[in-house]
Amino acid sequence: MMKQRFFYILFLIGMSLTAVSCHDEVDFANNPYGNFDALWTSIDEHYCFFKYKDVNWKAVGDTYRAKLQPKMTDMELFAVCSDMLKELKDGHTNLISPWDMSRYWIWEQYPVNYDERIIDQYYLNFDYKRTCGIKYQILKNNYGYMYYGDFSVSIGEGNLDMIFATLASCDGLIIDVRNNGGGLLTNVEPLVARFINQKILAGSISHKTGPGHDEFSKPYDYYFSPASTSRIKFNKPIVVLANRASFSATNNFVSIMKSLPQVRVVGDTTGGGCGLPFTSEMPNGWSVRYSASAITDPSGNITEFGVEPDYRVDMTESEMAVGKDAILEKAFEVLNNLIAQGVI
Repeated sequence: MMKQRFFYILFLIGMSLTAVSCHDEVDFANNPYGNFDALWTSIDEHYCFFKYKDVNWKAVGDTYRAKLQPKMTDMELFAVCSDMLKELKDGHTNLISPWDMSRYWIWEQYPVNYDERIIDQYYLNFDYKRTCGIKYQILKNNYGYMYYGDFSVSIGEGNLDMIFATLASCDGLIIDVRNNGGGLLTNVEPLVARFINQKILAGSISHKTGPGHDEFSKPYDYYFSPASTSRIKFNKPIVVLANRASFSATNNFVSIMKSLPQVRVVGDTTGGGCGLPFTSEMPNGWSVRYSASAITDPSGNITEFGVEPDYRVDMTESEMAVGKDAILEKAFEVLNNLIAQGVI
């Protein structure tokens, strides 16, 4: 039912964005100026975070339009347009041409805070199970460990039953989503559903209703329901591990998990990315993808710039050199405290 409602909300958003895109449609010339203006206008009418990010889009457009030349090459035009889009500081905003895709990678500016080899060698001893994109095993301290590296990989209910049957005897659980760049939002719900016993507010979505920067619909709340009673759930303390490369759908997952009373988040602030993307095309055939609908966390906060951890930890080179994952080690400590406090 939740998935049906979620897809219904996405349908409404798609229909609304289509209606907005038809607003006084202009035919732009297929030349550097026409393509630039088509790009700028599409962003101007549909992008959802101008006010949140305090971006003066007209000033940005004037600055970069001044860089155009009548006979500039396609690659030169691509460079100007790409640089303009980077002013939005949005990992969901990309310009796609036949030879390249522009991107804004925020996590390149921060510590990596993850090394898969350290986990595999020093904590899992190269001995783990893997299904539906999830690596899992029981650690020596009787804590379960799950690594989910890509929300584009669908999660099967039967696979989740096998995972949680294996981890059922564990005293606590660590869910590692470091370096998970996102994927499908619909893969978030079946995983969260294994950790809740009642319907919860997962967040809200609002979309553009007109070309103005402040023309938005009222927020549509969406909810997650617990997995059916025939499914295996995990009702013990949980720690989620995140870093700056935890982006998009992963950002959404972390924000929802953080709202649960038995969950703590350890590591670095996530990479952000809470806008549902919309795509339009320029006269020359290039396409542009950008955030057109804002998703909030369960408390109504926009997490475009990331979800902060409950415990901030960075991995140092000296620790990593001896096979120590400081973020995972902190997770052990946090789980110990949650169990001692009787948190369930």
